[in-house]
Amino acid sequence: MKEAIEDYLHFLRIEKQLAENTLIAYRTDLETYAEDLKKWEISSWQDVKRDTIGQHLRKQKGEGKSTRTVARKIAAIRSFHQFLIRERVTDHDPAHQIEHPQLEQNLPKYLTTEEIDSLCQAVSTDKAQGVRDLAIIELLYATGMRISECTQLNLEDIQLSMGFVRVFGKGSKERIIPLHQTAITRIDFYLQTARRKLFKPGGDETALFINQAGKRLTRQGIAKLLKQHANAAGFTKEMTPHLLRHSFATHLVENGADLRAVQEMLGHAAIATTQIYTHVGKKRLKEVYKEFHPRA
Repeated sequence: MKEAIEDYLHFLRIEKQLAENTLIAYRTDLETYAEDLKKWEISSWQDVKRDTIGQHLRKQKGEGKSTRTVARKIAAIRSFHQFLIRERVTDHDPAHQIEHPQLEQNLPKYLTTEEIDSLCQAVSTDKAQGVRDLAIIELLYATGMRISECTQLNLEDIQLSMGFVRVFGKGSKERIIPLHQTAITRIDFYLQTARRKLFKPGGDETALFINQAGKRLTRQGIAKLLKQHANAAGFTKEMTPHLLRHSFATHLVENGADLRAVQEMLGHAAIATTQIYTHVGKKRLKEVYKEFHPRA
């Protein structure tokens, strides 16, 4: 049974070109699923029934998994069983009628422009790491790119003279995002000063952002430095990897940006994903109305 999971993950990596984080999530979901089947003495995918999948999902809910997590597990299981049929490992799809749970629409959290300023001001640029960190913050807020996309950036992807950055998103899809002058200035200063100090012999010569050992900065490394600077700025809200991305999109929509343009810059496959930021904008309007209208 494990071999079929490995074949499926290989298919997702090569044929679908899914991002590594997505593959890790699918692996976790399917291996947990297979472990339950083993406990229930089911040794073949052919023997899995709809009730078996339902039992597994109820167990996940009982362990405190969120509705969103369960929905992702259902998606992984359904897609996996469709793969098994295509590969003629099984002749039926027990997951066919498994319904997705109704997801609550949680509006994304974001930083205000004042908080963005506070975050940037909290970064000390006395050392090379601080110069680098400020360049990263400005770049993330200027483009809305994912942190994983930021770690993948190479020197050749930044075109400061032309004012844009080339990003490779999910499925290795390329998109071009413009840069404003503040971001250009911060990144250029980092390249001319801090990166040269951080680079070590044997380091990564191609990576845009590097650590103290001269190696490519990791996703975990960027998340850690963002939290450190958020704490220094006295933030009460948790600094998550997506917070600057949500802030970028929210501020653009609030100021009247075309939703299709925001979708393109974020790298969303569907406009429906981007539309959540219009709800954030409406919520903000209601807050302003209640605070300032004399009759509210």
